[in-house]
Amino acid sequence: MIKRYIFLLLMSFCVSTQAELTIEITQGIASSIPISVVPFKFEGSLKDNMDQIVRSDLERSGHFTLLAPDDMLSLPATEDDIYFTDWRLLKQDYIVVGTVKSLPNKQYQIRYQLFDVFSETELLTQTLTGSASQLRDIAHRISDAVYEQLTGIRGAFSTKIAYVTTNPQRTAFSLSIADSDGAREKTVLTSKFSIISPSWSPDGKRLAYVLIEDDGSRVYIQHLETGKKELISAQKGINSAPSFSPDGKKLALVLSKDGNPEIYVVELATKNWTRVTSHYAIDTEPNWMPDGEHLIFTSGRTGNPQIYRVNLTSGYIERLTFEGSYNARARLAQDGRFLVLVHQANKGAPFRIASLDLMRGLLKSLTSDTQLDESPSVSPNGVMVMYAAKYNGRSILAAVSVAGDVRFLLPSKNGDVREPAWGPYLN
Repeated sequence: MIKRYIFLLLMSFCVSTQAELTIEITQGIASSIPISVVPFKFEGSLKDNMDQIVRSDLERSGHFTLLAPDDMLSLPATEDDIYFTDWRLLKQDYIVVGTVKSLPNKQYQIRYQLFDVFSETELLTQTLTGSASQLRDIAHRISDAVYEQLTGIRGAFSTKIAYVTTNPQRTAFSLSIADSDGAREKTVLTSKFSIISPSWSPDGKRLAYVLIEDDGSRVYIQHLETGKKELISAQKGINSAPSFSPDGKKLALVLSKDGNPEIYVVELATKNWTRVTSHYAIDTEPNWMPDGEHLIFTSGRTGNPQIYRVNLTSGYIERLTFEGSYNARARLAQDGRFLVLVHQANKGAPFRIASLDLMRGLLKSLTSDTQLDESPSVSPNGVMVMYAAKYNGRSILAAVSVAGDVRFLLPSKNGDVREPAWGPYLN
């Protein structure tokens, strides 16, 4: 077990702001890759921590072991400054160096290079330009590029997360978004009513969610650029569990307007409704498959909650989970292979986050050190799962890799946090 605490410097580059979440890494891959991200050389008056953001991103992935700057024998900024023998002595496989140069019109030019220490070859170089307020975004882009170069998997450090926070008295609720590392938190909605089930649109410009108001539940869409709140459903009974289609034109949700909770799909432009399921049991928690032609959902039609898949054209329904007494809140990774869900092995057992390999039919529990694990959400590259849990008596967010070998916690500094939703790629 790798036990280390990273209290990130979660500050914007222009204005010092206190972030809501901190990160505590509790487990990484035993065979993680040794890499050094040397402090970037700033040419100008601006001083910032871009390299620290890159180090934190890479370490948080669990795939890398980062050398602390204090342990480096030198601080090169370009290839000409690198003495590869020194880095081999430090048992480093890779090194990242960079410079930040002031440009006219309050712009900055960032150039970084990734080198293989043993072959002494350059693997990656980029020159990026941005304003001071964009430097954190550029740092995440650097992390994404280095991660992809060395793992072959697209990075997701530049993505956003959404989540709900509440005070201990549960009298005030906030829907917030932040960088994937918890930085630059922005509250998009506050309410005295409970906020649940946030869901991102594929373009990252809208959030669907549920408000549990005095007269019942309602489904809304929040337009993030304008702040507009759009009412989607306030029908009699239950209105819940919204999920955007892959093209962003439809919303799947649960309604009980006809007496029993069933899955419906609404065309957002026309407000035309289509009923998908019809069963005396409860059907809930729909989520789209990447093809846009199937939904996965939770149903109690066999006596206890299990996961099913429905073809929206033919109506054919197929059961996907068979192991355990409870399987619910399923989310599919973008590769379409791994299903992530809340799993209970048998009655009385703890609720855990588990993954189901749809090709091999193998179910694997991913969590063990938290309690009441719920609301899993998969990163857009299909590598990590963020979920809500109880830890030391508090409601927190946590994350685990789909492989189960990387874990970290994201406790809130102020109140409880739950209902995570990992945002999409924005390009």
